Amino acid sequence: MYVCSCFGITEQQVKEHADAGACTPRQIASASKAGTDCGSCVRSIQALLGRGTCPRRELLEQGKPAAALTATPELTEAAQAA
Repeated sequence: MYVCSCFGITEQQVKEHADAGACTPRQIASASKAGTDCGSCVRSIQALLGRGTCPRRELLEQGKPAAALTATPELTEAAQAA
């Protein structure tokens, strides 16, 4: 099912970006453009993301520096796929 009609982004694609480390609608937008045109899908994206675990948040809680967060393979692959 489509979440973002403007860019043809599906629920599955949002979930894949979330699995790759995108934890917020803004991070999903950076990875896929979803939510950057009319914005009507942002609430749906928020609902898909829910309050689940976030790899970036978990690394921050472990005391890893912010620079290390951007260098994780999962996040690098997500950025390159966009």
